[in-house]
Amino acid sequence: MKKILLILSLLLTPVFATATEPMAPDELVRALTDEVLEVLRTDDHLAQGETEPVVRAIEKLVLPHFNLRRMTALAVGRDWRDATPEQQERLVDAFYEMLVRTYSNALTEYRDQRVDFRPLRMSPDDRSVRVQTLIIQTGGAQPVAVDYMMGKTEGGWKAFDVVIAGVSLVTNYRSTFQREIRANGIEGLIKSLETNEIPVDTGTP
Repeated sequence: MKKILLILSLLLTPVFATATEPMAPDELVRALTDEVLEVLRTDDHLAQGETEPVVRAIEKLVLPHFNLRRMTALAVGRDWRDATPEQQERLVDAFYEMLVRTYSNALTEYRDQRVDFRPLRMSPDDRSVRVQTLIIQTGGAQPVAVDYMMGKTEGGWKAFDVVIAGVSLVTNYRSTFQREIRANGIEGLIKSLETNEIPVDTGTP
């Protein structure tokens, strides 16, 4: 269950509207949530246990609307400043690919979870907001809080962190990444991410 919660949280990252005025961040989350859940419920590949086509289909919806650079910088922490521009680009690519590899198999565990939304607390001048949701699980299990940390950019609102049951995604990766950097440097972290050799506990209940 912990994996399906995280893959849902990552794949439900919001997309901004194509209209002149971008949608409010909570409206964005809700709109794309509906689209992604529809894919998960109806795609024949998933019913047959084939996750790769489903992951790629959802990627086309959400990838342009991750703030991947900010997410990666937060996950790497203070060592991000010491990486060269070329290393930073490789870190962003490797971090994203690691997330996809790690959690794509969790799609086979999808069992019609429902997503409820909390009222958004936001001021007109806010540059970052928290969109709060609850994933309602089947079988009477306790709902799990999933919050989206979103920042305002020139391209609209984009998510830069996901907080699941009080645990920040990027903070949870940071200690592991820093240990790898201390042992093998920035280049060592990149290679470990690229080869899927770095173990990370998601910490999701």
